[in-house]
Amino acid sequence: MSSEAIVLLAHGTPDTLEEIPAYLSNVTGGRALPEEVVAEIRHRYSLIGPSPLTRLTREQGRLLSEALGLPVYVGMRNWKPYIADVVRTMRDEGVARFAAICLAPQNSQTSVGLYRRAVFAESGEMQVDFTETWADHRLLADAFAERLRAVWTPGTPVIFTAHSVPCRTLESDASGAADPYADESRKTAAMVAERVGIPEGERRFAFQSQGASGGPWIGPSVEETLASLNQQGIRRAIVQPIGFLCDHVEILYDVDIWFRQFAAGLGMELVRPESLNDSPLLTAALADLARKGLARLGGR
Repeated sequence: MSSEAIVLLAHGTPDTLEEIPAYLSNVTGGRALPEEVVAEIRHRYSLIGPSPLTRLTREQGRLLSEALGLPVYVGMRNWKPYIADVVRTMRDEGVARFAAICLAPQNSQTSVGLYRRAVFAESGEMQVDFTETWADHRLLADAFAERLRAVWTPGTPVIFTAHSVPCRTLESDASGAADPYADESRKTAAMVAERVGIPEGERRFAFQSQGASGGPWIGPSVEETLASLNQQGIRRAIVQPIGFLCDHVEILYDVDIWFRQFAAGLGMELVRPESLNDSPLLTAALADLARKGLARLGGR
């Protein structure tokens, strides 16, 4: 076994509908959710079948391992295989140093910060390089642009989206530093739009998948943005998520079912590009991040 490795970090997803309450407890840190919220989330998962998130993330890891010739592990924050268990396995298998890459390119204390904490809590004496952000990576933008280019036609507005976060997340911390998430999300979207050649007047940005509790979440929402486009007489729009690297409930339900139904109610057609999933350009981006991370540790 190589003394060097990579670990890809993702959100995690339950394998069955019965596991959803336990999974949601992990997501909220043990805070109880109203039963109607749990029932609604269970319903959404039932409509898409088992979420492919874990399977697709493992495939992304396999492709990256082939590209690098190194072992690539996959750890999840909120479900199996848990990050802590995976890092312990890496140590038991002789990994001395590794590069950790979070599959959430835009940095936020509510996502990337928690992944980082989970990795370092178990890494012990292993050397770790943790990629804090890669929102502006050229190959990431190229990968999204490749998918978007296949469905965009001039004159069709594109709504770029990222997962919403609680408004309190963006408040400055004790040191006065503001959370970079919203700005980084818009940066990724701008890079993608520029590559495709989408005029600024045909670009929109919205936050999707707002939580059902915990105070206000940042917007504008996709629904608000669609309603605004409808008032302008727009009858066709594209939603391009730029914060998700593979299909999951936020894509397969929120976009493909709910947003399309909402748009249809306005007399609009909504189109979504294919998710990155096994995109060769995404693999190339991850390989570049991994090589740079190991290089900072003095490895290959």
